[in-house]
Amino acid sequence: PYDSFSPVVDFLYASARDPDVLAIKQTLYRTGQNSPIVEALLEAAENGKQVAVLVELKARFDEESNIGWAQMLEQAGVHVVYGLVGLKTHCKITMVVRKEGEGIRRYLHLGTGNYNAITSRLYEDIGMFTCEETMGQDATDLYNYLTGYSTKQDYQKLLVAPVNLREKLETFIQREMEHARHKRPAYLIIKVNALVDKRIIQLLYEASQTGVKVDLLVRGICSLIPGIKDVSENIRVISVLGRYLEHSRIFYFQNDGNEEIYLGSADMMPRNLNHRVEVIFPVERPEHIRYLRDHVLETYFKDNKRARIMQADGTYKRLSSPEVKKDVDVQAWLEQYPSGVVLR
Repeated sequence: PYDSFSPVVDFLYASARDPDVLAIKQTLYRTGQNSPIVEALLEAAENGKQVAVLVELKARFDEESNIGWAQMLEQAGVHVVYGLVGLKTHCKITMVVRKEGEGIRRYLHLGTGNYNAITSRLYEDIGMFTCEETMGQDATDLYNYLTGYSTKQDYQKLLVAPVNLREKLETFIQREMEHARHKRPAYLIIKVNALVDKRIIQLLYEASQTGVKVDLLVRGICSLIPGIKDVSENIRVISVLGRYLEHSRIFYFQNDGNEEIYLGSADMMPRNLNHRVEVIFPVERPEHIRYLRDHVLETYFKDNKRARIMQADGTYKRLSSPEVKKDVDVQAWLEQYPSGVVLR
């Protein structure tokens, strides 16, 4: 909530009113009451845009609200679909198709949180705008998959569950292990709401035993136990509970200096990796990688007010850092300096 959610809403309204915009496609999981997001989609349909929306009717506690929005959108001429049988659609993605010159350009918003203007003030999430062509093609393929127009399921840059997300994450962890075996820098950070997937946990144990430094920011339930001799000595598990609900999912891989960061909607749970449509996307610009690494992630590890570190017996105690000489509350820091001041 440290930056305004307004650019997301403005993006949709501008697209609805732009005569060169041909189509808007969006996934809706939780939108809340009196949603400006839905109002923008309705306006787009009224203005003759092709609007396609996937509404997830199985969003817990929002079923009634989502049914109402779906009916309203359908009545306005929006193409509404309800996802794939047996899979809950949990990804957060918007695509705008715009005519430019002799061709088209696809503009995307991808995020870790819901398109909900109310909870955006209470939940910590991260979003990204891009018109990168490969991600745009991946997004097109994803929407065609979700709406039943295509069975194509190979993606070049997006990590999509239940298609390639688990496989890719396991490959990235194994890559850090290979670096460690060759005495190269090997470090990874995973920030999620929950970590209970047995295969991922086993792989993280193996990474620790290989010499990979592993830092986990897990707000809620975590079935991995750190600090066990010869098993998880290189793993830290930290939880931050504060004024705002920690909700973003971040995946950082040092990769021998060729750093990679991914953001997305998936927790490390079997239901997310196997039974939901989730999207994790790469952050590619060097300045954005530095921002997320130095300003966001590193500040969590300096928090000595809200952060708690898990012990080998499963209990938690306050996180303390010898090099930090003042009180640090990561949420208060990001609220004061959202644009990128690095805590020294």
